[in-house]
Amino acid sequence: MAGQVLAEAEGVREDPGGFDLLAPDGTGYRVDVTGGVFSPDNPLLAEYVAGRRVAAFVGPTVDRIYGERLREYLTTRLEPGSWSVHTIATGERNKSLTSVEEVCATAKAAGLDRHGVMLAVGGGIVADIVGFAASMYARGIRYIKVNTSLVGQVDVGVGVKTGVNALHTKNMFGAYHPAHASLNDPALLDTLPAREIRCGLAEIVKMAVILDGELFRTLERHPDAFLRTRPSAGAGAKAGGGDVETYIVRTSMRLMMEELCPNLREHDLARLVDFGHTFSPVIETAGGHRLAHGEAVAVDMALSAHLALLLGLTDAETCERIVTLLERIGLPVYDAATCTPELMTQALRASWQRRGRKLHLVVPTALGKAAFVDELDDIPADTLRAALDALAERAAGATREVRRDG
Repeated sequence: MAGQVLAEAEGVREDPGGFDLLAPDGTGYRVDVTGGVFSPDNPLLAEYVAGRRVAAFVGPTVDRIYGERLREYLTTRLEPGSWSVHTIATGERNKSLTSVEEVCATAKAAGLDRHGVMLAVGGGIVADIVGFAASMYARGIRYIKVNTSLVGQVDVGVGVKTGVNALHTKNMFGAYHPAHASLNDPALLDTLPAREIRCGLAEIVKMAVILDGELFRTLERHPDAFLRTRPSAGAGAKAGGGDVETYIVRTSMRLMMEELCPNLREHDLARLVDFGHTFSPVIETAGGHRLAHGEAVAVDMALSAHLALLLGLTDAETCERIVTLLERIGLPVYDAATCTPELMTQALRASWQRRGRKLHLVVPTALGKAAFVDELDDIPADTLRAALDALAERAAGATREVRRDG
C-alpha cells in the first residue's frame, strides 16, 4: 500500500515496482518506478497524498511540458479546492534560502497546514528547494517528489538530503528529510534535452566506477544511452524505456540506495558516493555555474582518475577508460578557467574542512572499485599540477584534432 515501507529487514529490497529501504537507524522509505504517473488511471500519487492538502511546485519548463497533465490529474483524483500548483525559478543561482522562503510563503498563502503535503515536480534543484522548505515548514511536513530528470531519478530522488547554496558554498544549508514518496516515471526522461541527459549519465558513471564494473562496461557499449532515437516514436524521440536504459537506471538507483543505506545521515564522512564531488563544487561556483553540476562532476572524476594514476593507486588502462567514457558521452573532462592549481588546492582544503579535517578523496583503483585518500599531504602540489597538466594537454590535443578534421 502507498505510504508503507515494505522492507522487513535492514537494507534495500527491489521489486518490479521500485525499491524499499530500511536503514539501521529505523528510517524507511520507498522509491517507486511507475508508468503514466500523471495519468488519471494511475492511483499512486493520489494514494500517497491520502486526502491531505497539497501545494505543488514545478519549474517553468516542466510546467510547460507537464503542467496541463499534472493539473488534470489533481483535478480528477483530489478534492476540489484541496490543491494548488505554483511555478518556481530553477537553476543553481535560484537554489537559495530566498527560494526556500518563497516556497514556504506560497504554501502558507495556499492554506497548507501541518498535515499538508508539498509536491515537488521537477529535477534535482526543485526537489532540493522544496524538500528543504518542507523540512522547515511548521517544523517539518511531508513532501513528495516526482523526479523528471535523470539526475533526479538516480541521485536526488533516491536519497534523503535536501539543501541550497549559501555563503559562496554549494549545498551549505540543508537537512536530512526523507520524502514521503519519490516517484520515477521513465517516460518523463523522453523530453529531456541532451545536456541534461549527459549530466545524469555523469552521476551514473560515478556509481559504475566505484561499485559496478559490469555497469561501466554497459556504458562503454552504450555511451549514447537515453539519447538514441526510437524509430517507432518518430524522429528525435529518445529511448527512455528500452532494455538497456532500464538496466542502467535501475542498477544505478539500487547501487545508490545500497551505498546510502548504512550511512543515511552521513555520520561517517568517508563516502564512496562522493566520487566526483571534491573538486566539482569549486569548479561550479568559481565558474559562475557555467558548467552544469554533472559536467563539473565529470571534470572532477577525470582529475581524480589522473591523481589515482600518479599516486600509483590505479593503472593507466583504468584511468584512460574512465576519461574516454566521459568524453564519448559528451561530457567535459577539463575546464581551463577553473582547473588551476590554486583553485583545485582551494577545493581540496574546502573538502578537508567540510569532512571533519579529513580529505576522504575518492579515487578509482579498478573498474568497480575505489579507495580514499584521507590526508591533504597525500596529494603533493606537484602531483596535483601534473594531473591538471595531463588533462590540459588532452584537451589541447582534442582541440587540434577538431581543427584538423574541420
